[in-house]
Amino acid sequence: MSTENEGNEGNAAEAAPSVPSAPPVPADAPQGPPGSTPPAPAQPDVTAAQPQVPPAHDPATTPMAQVPPAPQPHTPPPVPQSAADAGWPPPPPAVPAYAHGAHGAHGGGPVWGPPGQLQTPDAPRKRGAGGLVAAAVVAALVAGGVGGALGYWAADSNDSSGSSGSTTVAASANPQDLKRDPGTVAGVAAKALPSVVTIDAQGGDGEGGTGTGFVYDKEGHILTNNHVVASAADNGQLTATFSNGKKYGAEVVGRAEGYDVAVLKLKDPPKGLTPLSLGNSEQVAVGDSTIAIGAPFGLSNTVTTGIISAKNRPVASGDGSGGSNSYMSALQTDASINPGNSGGPLLSAGGAVIGINSAIQSTGSSTGQSQAGSIGLGFAIPINQAKNVAEQLIRTGQPVYPVIGATVTMDEKTGGAVISDQGASGTEAVTKGGPAAQAGLKPGDVITKFNDTVVDSGPTLIGEIWTHKPGDKVTLTYKRDGKTSTAEVTLGERKGDS
Repeated sequence: MSTENEGNEGNAAEAAPSVPSAPPVPADAPQGPPGSTPPAPAQPDVTAAQPQVPPAHDPATTPMAQVPPAPQPHTPPPVPQSAADAGWPPPPPAVPAYAHGAHGAHGGGPVWGPPGQLQTPDAPRKRGAGGLVAAAVVAALVAGGVGGALGYWAADSNDSSGSSGSTTVAASANPQDLKRDPGTVAGVAAKALPSVVTIDAQGGDGEGGTGTGFVYDKEGHILTNNHVVASAADNGQLTATFSNGKKYGAEVVGRAEGYDVAVLKLKDPPKGLTPLSLGNSEQVAVGDSTIAIGAPFGLSNTVTTGIISAKNRPVASGDGSGGSNSYMSALQTDASINPGNSGGPLLSAGGAVIGINSAIQSTGSSTGQSQAGSIGLGFAIPINQAKNVAEQLIRTGQPVYPVIGATVTMDEKTGGAVISDQGASGTEAVTKGGPAAQAGLKPGDVITKFNDTVVDSGPTLIGEIWTHKPGDKVTLTYKRDGKTSTAEVTLGERKGDS
């Protein structure tokens, strides 16, 4: 007989005593005169609280020995005074051990306690169906919170009575049971997913790819990365698929290559669009929890989590079409971000967008046959910057960049941003009458600080400049001939990407 539901785990393999002359008798059963042999009763009714006994060859069970006739040559051994004395498993108690609390010694599981745990050890044990009903009633009244354990116990008991039905306890189909608290990752994801779209961009030449975007406003504007839509921006086709599977055509409203930001507009937007709430990326702190949503490698509606690993991380990345690089003073996160996550939201623990996932650092080879994946170094455009760019694109269709009016080298290990000897296409490196010229900067000067931020290269300087707006006043610290000086600069502007 199996003992796995009797509170005697580990004892199933113990040997039974020498064959007794009678079946086991409970301690409270009427006893005959010493030495007498009671008539052999019918097989005890144990189906009220035990699973059906499997065949004797089942290795998971301990078979019950058959009772032979009493030997004639000698006096039969005395009848054991209790089931425990005979080495037989004790009968199940009238009330399961877990019926006395949801967090009892057995953790609420379907494990029977030993007889010593009963509160009324002298009460007679009910062995028939009535005992099962009584136990079920007590368990239901005392331990209503352990529905899982009680459900398993009832199903197990039904099996022992000969029922061939399934003992699987199905989860409730009530959607109310599947809701999660708003502050949990599941709660944040459930609220945000309906406002995140998977973008399919197909160029006129057949080239294309998959990225992510999210609902920016109720008019149907979608915010994403420029490199997600660059291949289809001119003569291609763009579609946006929501988490419910509904697909909509889209068109480009405006793109900013330098910021790596683009705004799309759904051609026939559905009613009831819910824009994602925008947070304040300036208030983000290292160690804050993050949630990224996107379509990595085409797997739409993927949710990953992490933290803010660093702020103001200088990042330069391509736009996916061989055009100009983009520069950002990025939020770094260890949330898993892969190709296809680009353009998707990076959320705070409260569900507000704090960045647009844009780039990853990878150890994969650029000439390999497969795309590189996440190694825990992901970068997002701060939402404060992305919002300013998006509003400009929606208003005018073209980006506006703040500038200092000087060309700097893109070398990374120069100890600062070095002003070049000449600009692009042979132009002057310092624009006449521009902000840098008015502040007295010259070719060869090495800019080492932008306000209080240390500048170690040209990309770092550009990323810092682009976190501001034209007309902002900033302080530049620079070195010339070994001497350190500062200059106040009012940022100018440049319209468009050309």
